[in-house]
Amino acid sequence: MSRVLVIGCGGVANVAIRKCCSESSVFSELMIASRTKEKCDVLAEELRKTSKTKIETAKVDADSKDELVKLINSYKPDLVMNIALPYQDLTIMDACLECKVNYMDTANYEPEDTDDPEWRKIYEKRCKEEGFSAYFDYSWQWAYKKKFEDAGLIALLGSGFDPGVTQAYVAYAKKHEFDTIDTIDILDCNGGDHGYKFATNFNPEVNLREVSAPGSYWEDGHWIEIPAMSIKREYNFDQVGMKDMYLLHHEEIESIAKNLPEVKRIRFFMTFGQSYLDHMRCLEDVGMLSTTPIMFEGKEIVPIKFLKALLPDPASLGPRTHGKTNIGCIFTGKKDGKDKTYYIYNVCDHQECYREVKSQAISYTTGVPAMCGAPMLLTGKWNTPGVHTIEELDPDPFIEALDKYGLPKTESHDPVLVK
Repeated sequence: MSRVLVIGCGGVANVAIRKCCSESSVFSELMIASRTKEKCDVLAEELRKTSKTKIETAKVDADSKDELVKLINSYKPDLVMNIALPYQDLTIMDACLECKVNYMDTANYEPEDTDDPEWRKIYEKRCKEEGFSAYFDYSWQWAYKKKFEDAGLIALLGSGFDPGVTQAYVAYAKKHEFDTIDTIDILDCNGGDHGYKFATNFNPEVNLREVSAPGSYWEDGHWIEIPAMSIKREYNFDQVGMKDMYLLHHEEIESIAKNLPEVKRIRFFMTFGQSYLDHMRCLEDVGMLSTTPIMFEGKEIVPIKFLKALLPDPASLGPRTHGKTNIGCIFTGKKDGKDKTYYIYNVCDHQECYREVKSQAISYTTGVPAMCGAPMLLTGKWNTPGVHTIEELDPDPFIEALDKYGLPKTESHDPVLVK
């Protein structure tokens, strides 16, 4: 029996909330809070018809620490699930510390304004010292480690799929399959088709920033950065088929490299169709991916925010998306002195997701792990105070929950490796 505050009511939050309300024995009371309370009310009204969970709603600006503190102190949750935007991670963490409540999110912090001089100074120092230039990294949230430890609270970072499940797969492989791991390749394949010439499967601002940034990977104790989309491979994905995939920078590489220093190389690949890449490159070339405000007809606009308003809402893609996703990790390493390979992954069907929770599989594969991560904190299965990424924690109960709630694992002990 627990009381949970969910901040956010977008596509991923919609999945997580629906799944939470299907388990009222754990999530006995739940509040949905967002800047747009009307969205929360519509979802709550629908769920009250079928769920025993007591559901409330509230309006909150997640950029305002004062509003968050007021809401948290009023509702007194056992856990705050941040399923809003990564721009708001630090504000919500500050509010949780002040209110003495555990915290979790699905993606690590990145700034909304990448031209902010204070942030830029710290960012440029990190680029020089660490060797990668992506706008998102764990350093801002890792800086909260001692604060959460001293408060006796836990902050769980990145309880989505990637990051999230992929890190649980790493911990699972280390615990059950290997004595030492040499290489990890994380493969994220979306074989879905929504019929649009160009659309993003999650928040366009976050998605397009991530994809257009320089790629990077970890090898022999340091970062190697490459131009965006400059390393391409083909892979034959189970239940999806042969797809082109490209090496990207991704946040879990950073935490896995820190927590498993034995690993010699960690890479992340994501599949893209040629039409998506052509549209993205064109938009980038004309400045539409910029976060720097410009003046237009006497008004200040941010190009990428304007583009976001033009693109289909990712939450609207569910009924028209067909196909499957395949996301997982391929490992090489040693067990009992012998070389070994291992592949653990999940296949998820877009239309099955829509039938269950009115969402396409991209939101489903992030929302379900958020719902599965919450009971780990609520029941004390994960209870070490501090700021943690999932590979630091016991993977078994989390993966058991994934198997139960819609993201079952598949394993192969003879996978095709990525060259």
